[in-house]
Order: sequence, then structure tokens, then C-alpha cells
Amino acid sequence: MLPLVPGSLEVDPLAPNTATVNSATSQADAALIDEFLDHLMLGRRLSPHTGAAYRRDLISLADFLARQGSSLEAADRATLRRWLASLATLGYARSTVARRAAAVRSFYSWAARRGRIPEGSAVLLAAPRAANRLPAVLTRTEAERLTESPVSPDPVGLRDRAILELLYGSGLRVAELCALNESDLDVDGQRVRVFGKGGKEREVPVGDFGADALRAYLSAGLPEMRPEGDSSGALFFNRRGGRLGARSVRTLLESRRTGTLAGRSITPHTLRHSFATHLLEGGAEIRVVQELLGHSSLATTQRYTHVSRRRLFDVYGRSHPRA
Repeated sequence: MLPLVPGSLEVDPLAPNTATVNSATSQADAALIDEFLDHLMLGRRLSPHTGAAYRRDLISLADFLARQGSSLEAADRATLRRWLASLATLGYARSTVARRAAAVRSFYSWAARRGRIPEGSAVLLAAPRAANRLPAVLTRTEAERLTESPVSPDPVGLRDRAILELLYGSGLRVAELCALNESDLDVDGQRVRVFGKGGKEREVPVGDFGADALRAYLSAGLPEMRPEGDSSGALFFNRRGGRLGARSVRTLLESRRTGTLAGRSITPHTLRHSFATHLLEGGAEIRVVQELLGHSSLATTQRYTHVSRRRLFDVYGRSHPRA
């Protein structure tokens, strides 16, 4: 299992605990899930949060099977389909059901390769197609209002301004932002080194506003927030002296939204979506945007072209006299 990040106060999301492993799950199933997760983390270098999602999905299935008097190794396709149907009955979103089905297919493909189950037991497990929703995007004015909204000049305020500039100005994922170390910054060169999904490293630019915010934070914010004797090298800390977590970033955004963009729903990924969309609308090549976002597949980046196209038609409808 992965170790905790030095200086973090957050619990390792992959560590077995009573909140994760239900008592209904057999020891054999729990051990099999742990073995699969070790394979994922070592072989595919998934992030701890992705591994935690796999764990939750498989524990959900194992608990259901235990109540049916079955197990992960003994389940047949009909039982697995009943499990998916039960999720829909309980009101889970189609996207959640589809994700859990994908996790189960991945697990059973791995188990089949090791001879633990018959080949193909769950590979053809069907799931509802997730709705293809376009990502929410802020307008340029809204993004500017959010990132430039007044913050207090204390260390926390300086930290928050730097965070907002990196999320929108550089398009970082929230996990990438929280994992940043001070050594990853090159403020004079206006770039930051990021370790994305699968441990892939990339460098992304930092704009003038972001560089100014980072300089202010590094000079008057970080020295005050870094705990005495800390050796983690973390760039962002929470108020308790631990490495900043994703939940704290979401809380920050919610507090900034309330004062500047009341009525809008904003997450860290909203700023990443806005970063990509505004680049494309400004004429950036899609391959460049793909590299900046750290997408392995161009198809993922192409979703933003649909957002841009939709907004172009919206502008046309509002602006042209013959629309």
C-alpha cells in the first residue's frame, strides 16, 4: 500500500479500516481486493484516490455477494447483474453505476488472467451508458472575478490567491495542486512541474498573475504556514500545519463563490474546464491544450471543443440580428 505523504494529516485512502471494509465482507474477498489493488498501484501507478474508488466499488459488490451467500470468486453473471440492478433501485446515478461496472470488469479480467475465476465471467457485464454531460465552464469575466476577488493580506489569504491562480491560470487538477512541493516551482521562469495521473510528469506555464501571487505567498505566506521542523517540502499547508487536501480546496472555492458568484456551482475542476475552454476559444491548438492538461487521449480534450462550439452558438444567438 502507498505511504502517507509526509506532513499530511489525511488518512491513507487505501488503508483498510472499519469505515471501508464492511463486516459482511469475507476475509477471503477482502484479501483478494487488496491483492488486486496492489496490482493496480504497482503496475498501473494509479493515484491513491483512484485506488480508493476501486476499493469502494469492489467492497460494495463483495458486501452484496456476502448477503446473497456468495463471494467474488463464486459469483456468476446473473448475480452481478442483480447487483447492478440493486444500485439503480437505490437511486445511484447512471455514471456511478457505469463506473462500478467498469471497476468490476477490470477486477474480473485480472482475476481470470490468474486463474481465480473462469475466463469472461464479468467481462461482458453491461452497464447503463453514462450521460455525456458537457463540463461546466465559467465565462472569462466570472473567472476573473473569482481569481481577483479580494483576499485578506494574511498568510492564508496569500495562499488562497496563489491556489486560485494555479487552478485557473495553469489548469491543474486539485490532486496535482495539493501534491506540489516548493521545489516544483520555477517562479522566475514562470513554470511549474506537475505529477499527474499515473505519475506522469509535465511542465505547465504560470501566467504573470500567477507568478505574482506565488511570489507574494512564498515571501510572506509560506514561511508563516510551514510548521517548524517540517521536512515535507510541501507548497501548500492547511491551518493545522498539514499538507493541504482536496477538501480544503473545495471549501476555499465555496467561500470565494459565495461572495463573488452566488448561484453558480464551482468545483476545482470547473476552473480546469474553464482554463481549457478559454484557451481553445482564444485560438490554441487542441494538441497544445492536451499537453497542458496532461491528457493521455486526445478524445478527452476534444470534449472542450464541444463546449466552445456550444458557446459560440450561444453568442451568435444573442448577438446577430438575424439569429
